[in-house]
Amino acid sequence: MPSETRHPDRALILDFGGVVTRTLFETHDLTERALGLVPGTLTWTGPFHPENDGLWQAMQRGQISERAYWAERSREVGALIGQDWTEMSQLVRAARGADPAAVIRPEFHDAIAEAQAAGCKLAILSNELDLFYGADFRDRLPFLKDFDVIVDATYTQILKPDPRAYAQVLDELNLPPGSCVFVDDQARNITGAADAGLNTIHFDVARPQASYERALDLLLPQRTPS
Repeated sequence: MPSETRHPDRALILDFGGVVTRTLFETHDLTERALGLVPGTLTWTGPFHPENDGLWQAMQRGQISERAYWAERSREVGALIGQDWTEMSQLVRAARGADPAAVIRPEFHDAIAEAQAAGCKLAILSNELDLFYGADFRDRLPFLKDFDVIVDATYTQILKPDPRAYAQVLDELNLPPGSCVFVDDQARNITGAADAGLNTIHFDVARPQASYERALDLLLPQRTPS
């Protein structure tokens, strides 16, 4: 239930990726349908069953970057349909280009509506929004116009967890870190945000509703849980 008090001095800062959209792990069926693959072809499971995804485990250990993980998955999927893909953007645009709204988490819409109703500012801090999704993806997501700030390392070249990434979004919001709640599904980015003084929620892609509830409770301490 929305808070009755207005909080223009607070902000909800979201990663894009798995926080706003259902992950590519969750939408194998949509990807297979879009690419004409046999159902069940895609089996990598990332955070849902990390024990079955050695490449994901390597990324979590810091042995490869997130971009390297997705470059390899894109190469693998592209090869299945005779394409030479080297970047995640090629996979994402082919898999999600037809109906981007279908992969947006419904819990996300509810959360930003409540934050807006309470007068809070909204921001996105992404390492690769346009790099992975393409600039035209934004044009088909009308809710993005409701965000006060979008900081995308596609253009800044400053990747989380670099302290400068958090400093930039805070500067554009014109708010101190203690007035903001940052939500991300990658532990290293949460650690970086906490070091920068932000309130943080490590988003669990397997429990999106619970993660958003925790974020709103932190953002709006007086709210009545829905």
